[in-house]
Amino acid sequence: MDISLIFPRIEHGVTTRSDRGSWGSIIFGYPQITLPHLAGMTPREHSVELINENYENIDFDKPVDLVGITSYTMTAPRVYAIADRFREKGVKVVLGGYHPSALPQEAIQHADSIVIGEAELSWPQLLMDYKKGKLKKFYKADALIEAEKIRPLRRDLIKHMPILGGIQSTRGCPHGCEFCAITNFFGGRTVRYRPVENVIEEIKAMPNKVFLFHDPSLTINPTYTKSLLKQMKKLHKGWVANANANILAKDEELLKLAVDAGCIAWFVGFESVSQKSLKDVAKNCNKVEEFKNTVQKVQKYGMGVQGGIIFGLDHDGPDIFDSTLQALQDWGIDAAEINILTPYPGTPIYEQFVQHDRLLNKDWSRYNQVDVVFKPKNMTEKELYEGARHVAKNFYSPLKLIKRIWGNITMATSLPSLFVLPGINLSYQRYYKRDYAF
Repeated sequence: MDISLIFPRIEHGVTTRSDRGSWGSIIFGYPQITLPHLAGMTPREHSVELINENYENIDFDKPVDLVGITSYTMTAPRVYAIADRFREKGVKVVLGGYHPSALPQEAIQHADSIVIGEAELSWPQLLMDYKKGKLKKFYKADALIEAEKIRPLRRDLIKHMPILGGIQSTRGCPHGCEFCAITNFFGGRTVRYRPVENVIEEIKAMPNKVFLFHDPSLTINPTYTKSLLKQMKKLHKGWVANANANILAKDEELLKLAVDAGCIAWFVGFESVSQKSLKDVAKNCNKVEEFKNTVQKVQKYGMGVQGGIIFGLDHDGPDIFDSTLQALQDWGIDAAEINILTPYPGTPIYEQFVQHDRLLNKDWSRYNQVDVVFKPKNMTEKELYEGARHVAKNFYSPLKLIKRIWGNITMATSLPSLFVLPGINLSYQRYYKRDYAF
């Protein structure tokens, strides 16, 4: 059987379809791992092709038996258009990912089958059903796959990631933040840890010298993380991972092991400078008073901190924007991701907003962390948008950008770290200049 697995084009973000062929798409293109992972669990009797629409066009006339498409919420309209076109030609289409898993009844209107949640246990069954001509509408495994049975990616099929690689060592998150879809997608707050030796072997096999961990957080279980980092020291590769602020603030042994293992930077979801706002969305592990200490401790070991901020939480008023800018400057953060709250289907906050009639629309293309798609509690939609735009424009102003990049360079402890943090800053500046039009 000939199978095409498609990652649809992205219109909003650091690297988009419009960046095709640019230095940013080549050097800092985001290493998507879902489809290479799905290919890795596909029996070798089948022929599999990966198509990333951000780098290449889809050939709708190429003969293929089965098409699988992964979908975020913001890419759902494009995914449905692709699916409809293939189905018009008589090709069977399977959809999966966060959005179809959250809204399977919507997604099935554009597909022959929907894979809900993880695919390891349901995808092989789907392929057998296809061969028998008995494809079902919905596939959802009765259990979660055991971590030691998670297969490595089919990296031989990845055509457009010459610089950055990607890997996942853990699945799931115990925190259950109300704006996050991870808990729903991975079946609860259980965290599974791949055997360290399996992760190390996959990193060794990775051709990339710099890679990203796709774990929700690499610091959920410091004991596991330290065991992994000790083995990674021998690999001489640079990497970036997500982390929890409270762990980085107090575990200097982990920080020392991380920098020795090649860590360039940590992405930390600070989310807000308001403790009340953090409490509202159940981000209970975050303590605002610890954030500055977290940043300084990480930087002391020669690693950067890329912070995530969300505007539009229910305790946010118009004063949140300038107070956030002041805090980012005070912390000395190395890069910032500035987001407007987006109530993704499959999250508790989405259900709350539906219940209280706070959604402005269900135009999924606008669920992109830049547009305002809900009614804020303590400001207008315009105030929220303009406030987030103000922060992005100020933080990534030319003078501040130059100063921050110089700081990134002087802090660098390796050749990869010399380029990664400056690249992140330049990519974010381009992203926000485009999407916020400044």
